[in-house]
Amino acid sequence: MKKSARTMARAGSIEVIAGSMFSGKTEELMRLIKRAQLARRPIQVFKPKIDDRYSKDQVASHDKNMTPATAIQKSIEIYEHLLPSTEVVAIDEGQFFDEEIVDVCNELADRGLRVLVAGLDTNYKGEPFHPMPSLMAIAEVVHKLRAVCVVCGEAALRTQRLVEDKSEVLVGDCMSYEPRCRTCFEAPDLSPSISFTFSNKSTGATDELSVEPARAQIRS
Repeated sequence: MKKSARTMARAGSIEVIAGSMFSGKTEELMRLIKRAQLARRPIQVFKPKIDDRYSKDQVASHDKNMTPATAIQKSIEIYEHLLPSTEVVAIDEGQFFDEEIVDVCNELADRGLRVLVAGLDTNYKGEPFHPMPSLMAIAEVVHKLRAVCVVCGEAALRTQRLVEDKSEVLVGDCMSYEPRCRTCFEAPDLSPSISFTFSNKSTGATDELSVEPARAQIRS
């Protein structure tokens, strides 16, 4: 019995490598890239333009291991660079892409391509870092990696931001971030403080009341 064209076609898939910073996500992505190359499967690698910490045109781990990549601004640009012969698409720092990356990866997998995506699954607030959770939900395989908490040495799944910056996206390295476990992770206080200034008629002093989340202080 002859196999149908659908049966003979190579089955596509999505594989996600997720975890905190310094958990080895890019290293694992590069390992899978190397295996695909050894298997002689045509592969293309993509990265977000915003991530130029170590190189503008290479995917780079924190250990400075590198592999050539095409830097793009939006996820749909993958279609512009995709070659007809490509069988594997690897994408680093998936959290930096727009939500459309989910549809792009799904469509590529439906074509029969193997899609590899590495990225942070939680942001500096300890919350889901979209679009990674959506990619993890539709992936055939999810590799959840753990770093080492720099405070207690336990397994770390969160990324502690070390600088005062409330931007959702802040590209940085060990000077800006460090891995923490659930216990040692300190969620940032993003609630604005409210200050009131009033005069004490009996003393003539001016007091300032500063109200912040979970506490209130009076400063004279």
